[in-house]
Parts: sequence; structure tokens; C-alpha cells
Amino acid sequence: MCQSHLSPRSAPSTSGTYVTLFGMRFAGAPLPRIDGSVVVVEPPGRGPGFWAGAPSAVVVDDTYYLAYRLRRPVGQGRGYAVVLARSGTGVEFEPLTVLAKEEFGAESLERPALVALPGGGWRLYVSCNTPGTLHWWVDALDADDPGGFDARRRRTVLPGDATVGVKDPVVMYQGDRWHMWACCHPLPEPSEADRMVSRYAVSRDGLRWTWRTIALAGRSGAWDQRGARITSVITTPDGPVAYYDGRASAAENFEERTGLAVGDRSGAFRADGDAPAVMSSEGGGGLRYLSVVPRTDGSHRLFYEASRADGAHQLCTELIPAPG
Repeated sequence: MCQSHLSPRSAPSTSGTYVTLFGMRFAGAPLPRIDGSVVVVEPPGRGPGFWAGAPSAVVVDDTYYLAYRLRRPVGQGRGYAVVLARSGTGVEFEPLTVLAKEEFGAESLERPALVALPGGGWRLYVSCNTPGTLHWWVDALDADDPGGFDARRRRTVLPGDATVGVKDPVVMYQGDRWHMWACCHPLPEPSEADRMVSRYAVSRDGLRWTWRTIALAGRSGAWDQRGARITSVITTPDGPVAYYDGRASAAENFEERTGLAVGDRSGAFRADGDAPAVMSSEGGGGLRYLSVVPRTDGSHRLFYEASRADGAHQLCTELIPAPG
């Protein structure tokens, strides 16, 4: 079981799968309950820097498809692979293919984004680190099925530039338009490059993007003041809700906690809570990259990366029942 805990005093309140934000009750916005969670993928080693996680999950015709990143410590490979896997249960996954960082010419890979295309087929967005720098860019790959992605057919869709690195996109197709929330890092001052802000962009084809606004940023003096990285966006009957990773300082890099924010239907969100909504009780307390998968029966399956006592990170899942 993934060992974590909720913060009941100052985090947004919950009742079953209901979340109360800014005094409003949001039906169908779940949080990890932790009890009953299971490990989907073990880290590739013991100790700090060995991670399995950064998941992006999709369910199609009662089959789960999962993309996730594997990482070793700095000097031993960093983010060395993205794995695509399939499951009928959402718990036991069969690997379909593995994409190595060398195929992208990257020093490290981070969170992918897996999307079922509206006309059939699949798209994978891969976050890539430029060797010898703090810069990140995002490539897109299309395939007929999740096991058929080929890095030789990649296209750069978010290049970043000398002033900003772009990574960890959250992508969805809704209302005949593509929507994206991507994590952006400032590059001019290396000591500040761990800071992060989420920006919102739109597209007609999911390849050529137009930036619209800052979707979510850190709040001065708060637990997330160092930055906010959106990891999931869901539509509830009461409006859009975003889950995001936040941290208070550079020392908490890699051990972010999960917060909640409310959307205004413009692509932007407003954070709530003077403490994380949920965090791991092991290691440094990290519980991050939460991927929320709505199911047709009103329940949700959650996937996330959680810290262990030895400093490694494992990929966990749990099923949250439908409200009521």
C-alpha cells in the first residue's frame, strides 16, 4: 500500500468524492483516500533519485492505457525511459513499448501526456531535456495504437526558447478544440530555474499551439509559493477543477505536494487551501503528478507518484467510488 495521509485541518474539505473549494461544493472532484491504494510500478532502484511515476492515464472501452516515466539518479541516467502499458483492471499493467531518451536526443525525459485522438488513433507528448542545459521542449508522436509510437516520427510542438523551458503538458480535446496546460520554467538565472508556472494554450490540431494566459502560479507566502504545475484538469457539474503540484522552496524540488484549484472556464484557475490537499507521509512527503481518470459509472481511478521512506518514488493507483 502507498503510505500517505490527508491534511484534514487546512486542506480543502472532502466528503466521499466531494470537494469544497472557496465555500462551494464540487461534486465528482476526488482526492486520494490512500486506504486501498496499490503500487502499480516499483522504482528501478532503492534510494533518492530512483523514480517510477509521472503518469498519464486514459481509459477507452474499459481498458486503461498508461504512459509513465522511469528515472535513475543524476549521473546514472536521470529520466531514461517512457513506458506505454495496458490494463483491463487499472492495477496490473502489461508493457506495450518503451521509448528511450536517446531516441529523442535528450539528456532526460519527464512526464508524458497520452491522448486518444478524436478521429481514432493516439498521440503521445514527450517532455525532453536539452543535454547540458536546463532547457526543456516537448515532442509529439502519433500512432494507430499505444504500442506503436516511434520516436523517429516525432514532431517538436513546444520548443521553448532561451528564456523558458516547457514540459509536463496536460492535454485534452473538448468542444472541437484542443486545450493544454504546460509547466514553464524561467531560464535566465539558473538558481531560479526550478520555479514553475502553468500556462494555458489552445489549438485546432493539437500540434500548433497559441498561448492564451497564465493558468496558475505560486502564491506569495503560501505552501506553493515556489511554483504551481497543473497535473490534471477535470470538468465537474459545478465547473472545472485542476490538480496541481506545488512547493514552498527550491529544497522541496522533486517532493511536491498536490493542491486544488477552481477554474473560470477561461483556462485559468485559482488555488484554494493554506496547505496541500494531500501529501505522502513517507520520505520528503512528495505526492505529485496526479492523473485523474473519470469512468462512465461516475467513479474515478487515480494514478500518482508517491515518495517512499527510502527516498525512491513509486507509481500508485486507487479507485474512488462514485458520489452518493
